[in-house]
Amino acid sequence: MSASPLLAIDALGFSFGTRQVLRGLTLRVDRGEAVALLGANGSGKSTLLRLVAGLLEPASGAITIGGSAPRAGRPEVGIAFQDARLAPWRSVARNVALPLELAGVDASQSRAAAARALERLGAGHLGGSDPATLSGGERGRVALARALVRSPELILLDEPFAALDALTRNRFDDELPELVGGAALLLVTHDIDEALLAADRVLLLGASGRIESEVQGLRRLPAGARRDALGAPDGAARRAALYAALRAAAPGGGGADA
Repeated sequence: MSASPLLAIDALGFSFGTRQVLRGLTLRVDRGEAVALLGANGSGKSTLLRLVAGLLEPASGAITIGGSAPRAGRPEVGIAFQDARLAPWRSVARNVALPLELAGVDASQSRAAAARALERLGAGHLGGSDPATLSGGERGRVALARALVRSPELILLDEPFAALDALTRNRFDDELPELVGGAALLLVTHDIDEALLAADRVLLLGASGRIESEVQGLRRLPAGARRDALGAPDGAARRAALYAALRAAAPGGGGADA
């Protein structure tokens, strides 16, 4: 880890009323590093992402991105949640271009960047579509294109492929390291294979409200070798270690995710 990480989280605490979700959580993400976050339902994974995005305020501790506190709408941060949250009154292309428009980028440049982002996600043909006509998988692609359109330094993804069919999800799991390029990534997922394929490090957020274990991911391998490595003995051992950690962290199951 470098001396100056892009994302620094120190002794973070957060509660929903009387229920404390995060307790003294500390985390570092370097520039260009991909970190996946696993945990039982209700462990606070999505809450952590919203705190980093500046959509919630910490009760204690500190978060800095590039040395300054989070705030909603920062141009160097791209976000895609499981709910695509597309504006129904804007076309797909105009949804993707919206972050650029809000940043004051020229309309023609915004349209061109949106078209490129959609092409990267295999959704270039959807640019003129009404969001209401999209399938769940298509909405997910559009949301990811919107997260990537400003070429952010940090990308926050919360179950971005949950609505995709299995074959398409596998393809995006394989391609995600290349899609995010040189950006840092914080990925919340319930899928252990997805975490290992997409990340340099896979972390488990436990019932303690802190990071309880870490397993090295496969992201740094060449694109064609990652899934083969996942099926090899070493990959199987990493998967088994994460399954065991998840079972230990949530012996009684879980409720709705926080």
